[in-house]
Amino acid sequence: MPNYHVTLQAPYIVKNVEDVEDAIGVAISSVGKLLNKNNMEYVDIDVGLTICPKCGEPIDCVLVVARTAMVGLLLSMKVFNAENLEHAIRIAKSTIGKALKDIPLEVVDVVEI
Repeated sequence: MPNYHVTLQAPYIVKNVEDVEDAIGVAISSVGKLLNKNNMEYVDIDVGLTICPKCGEPIDCVLVVARTAMVGLLLSMKVFNAENLEHAIRIAKSTIGKALKDIPLEVVDVVEI
């Protein structure tokens, strides 16, 4: 059975932040605590990138308005012995979704390893 590296995208809302860097730090810390509380230290957390509509350069996927931010996070993990690609996605979504209840997860990338 093959192994896969699955990357999911999740939005995370952070309140009472000063700027983009503060929002990123709080979001990664909060999600990390939720994952670690469920013994999921094997899930990697990173900030997603989006393309700036004006200059075309990649920028952090963060929007701050009125001290409230939405941070686009990338959550990735290795899935071992999955039957196929779809099975690996279901395993990753189920595993991460248990810790991040009520946060939508969307597949960004799946690579067979």
